[in-house]
Amino acid sequence: MKRKIDKKLSEWKAAADRKPLIVDGARQVGKTYALTKFAKEHYENYVHVNLDLNGRIQSSIQEDISPASIIRIVEAETHKRVIPHKTLLIFDEVQASERALASLKYFYEDAPEYHVAAAGSLFGVAVNRERYSFPVGRVSTVHMYPMDFEEYLVARDEAFLCDEIKESYAKGQSLPAILHARAIDLYHEYLICGGMPACVAARAKEASLLDIPTLQAEIVNNYIADMAKYASATETVKIRACYDSIPAQLAKDNKKFQYKVVRKGGSAGIFGASIEWLRLAGIVLRCQNIEQGYIPLSAYVDFAAFKLYMSDVGLLTMKTALPHSIILMSAENTFMGAVTENYIAQQLTAMGQDLYYWTSAGRAELDFVIQSREKLTAIEVKRGLHTKGKSLRMFQSKYAPDECVRLSLKNFGIQGGIRAVPLYAVFCLEL
Repeated sequence: MKRKIDKKLSEWKAAADRKPLIVDGARQVGKTYALTKFAKEHYENYVHVNLDLNGRIQSSIQEDISPASIIRIVEAETHKRVIPHKTLLIFDEVQASERALASLKYFYEDAPEYHVAAAGSLFGVAVNRERYSFPVGRVSTVHMYPMDFEEYLVARDEAFLCDEIKESYAKGQSLPAILHARAIDLYHEYLICGGMPACVAARAKEASLLDIPTLQAEIVNNYIADMAKYASATETVKIRACYDSIPAQLAKDNKKFQYKVVRKGGSAGIFGASIEWLRLAGIVLRCQNIEQGYIPLSAYVDFAAFKLYMSDVGLLTMKTALPHSIILMSAENTFMGAVTENYIAQQLTAMGQDLYYWTSAGRAELDFVIQSREKLTAIEVKRGLHTKGKSLRMFQSKYAPDECVRLSLKNFGIQGGIRAVPLYAVFCLEL
């Protein structure tokens, strides 16, 4: 499957001052697949070492982390030559070996002729930074997310539709009705399938949507296993309780995260570290409240108020057991608003954006406000065709953002300075 990270990997390989690369991201977002696919296409050969599974290499690296020693150990263990400039050496699950992670610094300083890439998850929770320093400044880092809707369309052999959507966005013209309907159908399908590569690949091979939740449940079980592996027993209980509470948090009219929903008497002191664990693991997305719509947004954050979304909308619909018929038929259901917001949060994050939402003294709430350099974009999200709402107009009047966007199931258009963009076209936004 084609991923947007492919371009970044090519740029990394061609860089004059190439550093060892770390591809970071949550479990099963496709990091290893992307690296091995890239290696097959751009190198004479590659050597893949899973440091979580290969205990002999991991223990050997504890002794000596010089590039010469590591290359010798890897070649002896894998029976493959690591040739400068011609081989891509891939360290998989690199967070399992803090010494291997530290060695990347020396590959950059002492052996830049070797092309080294590492894939890993849970860096923020698995690496003991008191004992080992992260090789800051000596590595390049690319963060990988679940497949966004554009990647999903390409995987579903809908590249033509994808191009038509982009053209309609660029021209500000409605997408032809038949294509608009097709795009909405695929968008609804994506809300069920989500962007985890295993699920997308299964759907691309014509697997039934009824089979997808089984794959998603396996992914969630792996997340839970990581909680037990990288946190104490007491902390694991709290982390899982926070994670399990997300559907209930999003089902409220006020989607602000409330500790009391996790457990009666809950507080930031009890659950704050657990939420940060989930964020660092890439399992949840945090959307921070702002009280003013000025640049820089980060200066106007209310740190006590935030929303949590799941990193993949398909995992949310699976976890809630929301009937597929409600999604596919656009049936009236109050929770669909939360699902739609989660989808947008996921897409914006994949575009590299920090998430903020705006509230005004309980009178209005705007779903997302995005800052990209000196540009401010206000985004209102509607789950269906009904698009009446005062929050975006209030924000527009008070702060005059560079662009106002209303995302819904309506076709492309513009009215009163607000740009109407279909939910399926969020990847087109110029942020």
